[in-house]
Amino acid sequence: MAVTVRIPAPLRKVTNDKDRVEVDAENLADMVQAMEEQYPGIKERLLDEAGELRHFVNIYVNGEDVRYLDGLNTPTKTGDEISIVPAVAGGH
Repeated sequence: MAVTVRIPAPLRKVTNDKDRVEVDAENLADMVQAMEEQYPGIKERLLDEAGELRHFVNIYVNGEDVRYLDGLNTPTKTGDEISIVPAVAGGH
C-alpha cells in the first residue's frame, strides 16, 4: 500500500533533499520502519527511546492528527498523504 509522506525542511537532509517520498505501509509504524530502511536515521528523529512519537513531532494522515486517532497504529491505505510537521514554539 503506497502512501506519500511529506517531509519537512529540517528532515530533508536525511531524505536526500526529497520533500516527498513514497513507501508501502499498512499503518504508521510500518511507515516509520519503511522510511528507516530507505533513509537510515529518520526513525530516531521521529520516535523516542520508548518507540513513541517525539513530543515535538506531529504526524497527520489526510489532515487528521494521529495523536487523536490510533497513534503509530493508525492504519494507512494506498493514496493516503502523511505529513510530518515539527512543532513550532517560541515567540514573544
